[in-house]
Amino acid sequence: MALEERARSCLLRLRHKLEQDIKPSYLMDHMMSDGVLSVDEEQRIRTQSTRKDQAVSLIELLLRKDNRAYISFYNALVKEAYDDLANLLHDDLPRLSPDSRKSFADGVTPYVQTVLSEGGVPQRPVVFVSRPELVNWIRDKLYRLQTEPGWVTVFGMAGSGKSVLAAEAVRHHSLIEGECFPGGIHWLSIGQLDKPDLLIKIKSLCFRLEQSLDSQHLQRPPNSLDEAKERLRFLMLRRYPRALLILDDIWDSTVLKTFDIHCRILLTTRNRSLTDSVSGAKYEVEVQSGLDENKALEILSLYTETKANRLPDEARSIVRECKGSPLVVSLIGALLKEKPNRWDYYLRQLQKKQFKRIRKSSSYDYDALDQAMSASIEVLPEEHRELYKDLTVLEKDIKIPAKVLSVLWDLDPEEVEDILEEFANKSLLFVDNHSKPYLYYLHDLQLDFLVEQNRNQLESLHAKVVQQYQQYYRDGHPTSGDKECLYWTRFLTYHMAKANLSQELRLLMFSLDWISIKAQIMGPAHLINDYVEYGHILDKENSKERSQFQEFLSLNGHHLEQRPFPDVVQLALSQPHTSEVYKQALLQAQNRARMGQLYFDWLNKSSVESLSRLVIHPHQGSICSACFSHDGTKIASGGVGKTLKVFKSTSGEKLTEIQAHDDEVLCCAFSPDDRLIATCSSDRKVKVWNVERAMLIRVFDEEHVEQVNHCQFTNTMQPLLLATCSKDDVMNVKLWNLNRPSSQNTMFGHFEPVNHCCFSPDDTYLSTSSNDGTVKLFKVSSANEWKTINVSDIIAENDEDVIVKCSTWSADGKNIICAARNAVLVFDVETSNMLLEIKTNRISTVQYCHACPTSNLLAIAFSNYAVELWDLESNKKMADCSGHLSWVQRVQFSPDGSQLLSCSDDQTIRLWETKKVHTSSGVCLKRDSDVLFTDEEIIICAADNCNRLQVRDGRTGLVLFQSEEKSSRIRCTCLCRKPSAVVLGQEDGTVQVLEVPSGKLLATLLGHTKTVFHCQFTQDGQTLITSSEDTTIRVWRWQSGECKVLRGHEEQVRSFSLISSSPTTRLLSWSFDGTIKLWDTESGEKLQDIKAHRAAILSGHISPHGSLFATTSADKSAKLWDCESWQHVHTLGGHRECVRSCRFSWDSRHLATGDDNGEIRIWSVKDGSLLRICSQGSNDMDSLHGGWATDLHFSKDDSLLVSTGGYIKWWDVQKGEALQTFYPTGTALKRIHISSDFSTFITIDNMGILYILQRVV
Repeated sequence: MALEERARSCLLRLRHKLEQDIKPSYLMDHMMSDGVLSVDEEQRIRTQSTRKDQAVSLIELLLRKDNRAYISFYNALVKEAYDDLANLLHDDLPRLSPDSRKSFADGVTPYVQTVLSEGGVPQRPVVFVSRPELVNWIRDKLYRLQTEPGWVTVFGMAGSGKSVLAAEAVRHHSLIEGECFPGGIHWLSIGQLDKPDLLIKIKSLCFRLEQSLDSQHLQRPPNSLDEAKERLRFLMLRRYPRALLILDDIWDSTVLKTFDIHCRILLTTRNRSLTDSVSGAKYEVEVQSGLDENKALEILSLYTETKANRLPDEARSIVRECKGSPLVVSLIGALLKEKPNRWDYYLRQLQKKQFKRIRKSSSYDYDALDQAMSASIEVLPEEHRELYKDLTVLEKDIKIPAKVLSVLWDLDPEEVEDILEEFANKSLLFVDNHSKPYLYYLHDLQLDFLVEQNRNQLESLHAKVVQQYQQYYRDGHPTSGDKECLYWTRFLTYHMAKANLSQELRLLMFSLDWISIKAQIMGPAHLINDYVEYGHILDKENSKERSQFQEFLSLNGHHLEQRPFPDVVQLALSQPHTSEVYKQALLQAQNRARMGQLYFDWLNKSSVESLSRLVIHPHQGSICSACFSHDGTKIASGGVGKTLKVFKSTSGEKLTEIQAHDDEVLCCAFSPDDRLIATCSSDRKVKVWNVERAMLIRVFDEEHVEQVNHCQFTNTMQPLLLATCSKDDVMNVKLWNLNRPSSQNTMFGHFEPVNHCCFSPDDTYLSTSSNDGTVKLFKVSSANEWKTINVSDIIAENDEDVIVKCSTWSADGKNIICAARNAVLVFDVETSNMLLEIKTNRISTVQYCHACPTSNLLAIAFSNYAVELWDLESNKKMADCSGHLSWVQRVQFSPDGSQLLSCSDDQTIRLWETKKVHTSSGVCLKRDSDVLFTDEEIIICAADNCNRLQVRDGRTGLVLFQSEEKSSRIRCTCLCRKPSAVVLGQEDGTVQVLEVPSGKLLATLLGHTKTVFHCQFTQDGQTLITSSEDTTIRVWRWQSGECKVLRGHEEQVRSFSLISSSPTTRLLSWSFDGTIKLWDTESGEKLQDIKAHRAAILSGHISPHGSLFATTSADKSAKLWDCESWQHVHTLGGHRECVRSCRFSWDSRHLATGDDNGEIRIWSVKDGSLLRICSQGSNDMDSLHGGWATDLHFSKDDSLLVSTGGYIKWWDVQKGEALQTFYPTGTALKRIHISSDFSTFITIDNMGILYILQRVV
């Protein structure tokens, strides 16, 4: 619309006077804000050499513009106090009558536009994005002023867009043309003013309001604030009773009181509490500090005239760095409009907190971002400014309770809350009032500003935090677990490091007390991360000590996530004797032992070497998949818990957790740039996630109709493709382009489920591994099959099906390696010839294999819990990586080949350093063992992993003798004092007696036809008794070979017990047939035959007094029997699982029973009543005992009970409370041998590690 003729004539008539008086630079800011002047036009005018030339140029430009420009120019004159000039222009202001109103889509009619312009309401910014939710919220509050005067406060921090939102809210015909504000909208920019400036502002407003009045009603200008207030009251109540007054950027309550004239007011402010000082109805709208990412990107898109999806990566980084601040995004957008190649530069300025470089590029009141921030702080009282400065030490995105600042400021919590409320009211910090207690935090920009302002004082500010903490908590660290405690536990090390208090940091982090507190409250990953992050400080004096503590946590972190929380001192006693961790633990254990606490030192631990670098316990349930990011800094994992987790590879600290699928997550994979993660699941869906935002990007849920077994991205981004394979019979391999809703290609060829797919290093081929016994290679470009390698033809036996589990490419892409059954096969890609077969002699199957991308190493995962490293060039095993306690499902090298990860059904992920692992030279022992305790020595016998019987001196660790390798597996063994001998029973039924320590064969006893399960010498050593899977018990005069066979059981006889108190040697046996039988060993006569249980009997024990006998069974019960009458005395019911073990107390008054859920019960023998439950079981897969409760023993005074299962536990018999727990490296302990004084405990775990534990005194 062209400029009206009378307005043009007015400008021409007054041109000379305007050119003489105006300062264009002041006026143009307002006109740019109104959107009638572009940045280019402003720049052209500013290039004129003199003020007058600039004025001439501006008037010439106005004459070419429309009515809106004239009205904006007039409003600018009013705002800048050119009242006389504005008065000359007023009569010729373009006007639109209400009769000519037309509806516009955004609610702004030409009439509304004119009313807003006349009222001085700023136009929309040159670049504008809508925030409809907030705008509608403000309008809703304004509608409430329709019936009564009042205040609507729009508050928020600097640069949050309050003024733009206020202007936008009134830009609607329903407010102006309806019943709300027919008297118009009048805008007044306030800012930080003294009284004279405020008087000028109000005089200017009164002048504007009086322009439409007859000259007879005009009065002289007011000379004082009181006079101005009364004049304004008269105008608003008498002349404009239904008008809205907008006060923009109010700072001071005394200023606001000037406008307390019983009218309708909308105000913008950083101080929420300003209206507390005025009367009338009050409404509030809080403006959040940041735009969402899409809105912020839209601003940058509009400024740079670039589609949002084509903005560079720096755009998102800028938005995230400033948390979507409308001010910052707009400032940078305007700068980029002029210098579009400076994305990286302005991002770096933001990251470096160089706010002065991000200077004024709009009509905002402050020349640069730092001035806007500073203005908010300067209005605080001086003492509060100092307190606000203390907030410089906070970390970004961290919310703190008032109690933390109470410690820091040494003030009462109530006083601190009042101060924080003042800060919050002034938008200097934010309150999370959904939390109890309230939490307080700073916006990133506020924190960045504080850091920049106080850069030279950062060290002393952090030191103050530490000093105040140490003063307040001089009696000990907080352990309550509340919000305050969480803050100190998490950030005390951070403040010490920032304060450069290296000695204090060392004392703290090398303290087991601190480790125990922080691990219990925060978990082990935060602790490990501290050692990684502050290692450069801790290593200044002694790097060995830091590495010892870090290693301790890295290898025991999964224990520190257990509940109940383990005793850190006991865990530390398992560290090497030379470790500072062990030395500190031993000292503490000795001190606590004097006060009656139980601790146990692992005497022979030097023989055990841990090769893992880090053990992580990220999920509840089996872990199906884990993978490194391409930069090696992160690990993603998924499993039966249906979640996807991402954590740091250095410490295990969780970065992201996503409820990813409706069923188990079978595979996860990073994209080449690590921005995305793909997951696939038994729920038949494939999903792609943004890692940083934990946001779902894409779901492919229609094409696979069975579970999706594996997914993998291409190795490069050009083009980025995702491959998936599934249990479908035909359409089981697909390629996906993430920009398409459906698959790009389906690769046909397999007609049975496909388990795995893998791109070649150059992305030319995709290999697939299937239940049909083949590996197929497809060309990625065409999706056509290139060749098939028939693995089943090579390893099939007896026409059995061969399942190919997976395939992996060598680093050069020339070889393809696949896993099937218990073998790994290497093929030449070009010729399909087999080059190498790695066939293990294991019973277990190969679950997975992965080739190192930087060397010839191959990692192999087995179902028997093992991981092995092989050199493909030399066909030689390079390392055994033992430590997992269940099937290993996946292995993967880091991209640089320096690390290997493995994940397992034991719920852990282990990390290994490939240069430090090696083949194991240590001998593993089998769990079936026997021990003899004497005053001078401890003798231990057990079979080893090479099926040799070993007899060792427990105190020195020396092997007294070792038999030759036996052809049949050794299943049981027993030591005899006199004569000094050892017996072994084998799977083929053979029994041999060997002399100790010579190892000379004394006797070979043949007769059993199946596995010998148990063997025992009589007290005089002349008779040997054995029981077997062949259902018989044999009584041997082993030196002569004479034998009596006790027949009668119908199923295997696992164990028996000699009744030593009887005049003749009697033997009690129990069997899987559910019976107990009493035998006379001299005659072989069966004296009693009792059908005791409905299912297999699993254990039995005769009371020390010899009067009672107990049995436990798979029927979930235990029973007590009288040894004289052989009558049933009591049935002990209540266990929910098989009752695996039992033991009488030494006084025969109590019986302890343990079941397969790890629950231990103590019963009264007298009446069969339950006295207490030591280990309350759970419904989860794992029990509190880590497995079956397999063995039980009372101390001689019956005050203590020791039990074995997944670990060893000691109990207070009277209270039923656990006193101590020892966690072995492995699990599934079968039995424990105990010295008579209850001070030495010996057992062997399922990894073959021998434990000799000595009670600390």
